[in-house]
Amino acid sequence: MTTKMKIAVPVTNTGVIDNHFGHCDSYDVFSVTEENKIAGIENIKSPQGCGCKSNIAQVLAQSGVTVMLAGGIGNGAINVLNTNGIAVIKGCSGLAQLVVKQYLAGEISDSGEVCQHHDHDHTCSH
Repeated sequence: MTTKMKIAVPVTNTGVIDNHFGHCDSYDVFSVTEENKIAGIENIKSPQGCGCKSNIAQVLAQSGVTVMLAGGIGNGAINVLNTNGIAVIKGCSGLAQLVVKQYLAGEISDSGEVCQHHDHDHTCSH
């Protein structure tokens, strides 16, 4: 079975998409076949600190990730991911595996919203 693409999703420890990219517990990386079926899921532990300041974009890119399905995410993180060849779809929520299936079925589109400001506790301001 050939892998067509890999999709990363920042998740909490319950498998739900984290609403802030930089605070997630880990990343579920879904391997997708030519038939748009999920062939496997790998979990990559999140480095401590803000997503845009960590090396997670490089780690995910080296793993073959080309798409990130994220909840709340700022422009800094988006730019770092894009620079590493990873397209970002913002505004996703729910169980990661279900959202990936919806994306593969063409049912997910980018919300257009980005986290504009980081305050001291790194929460999103929309």
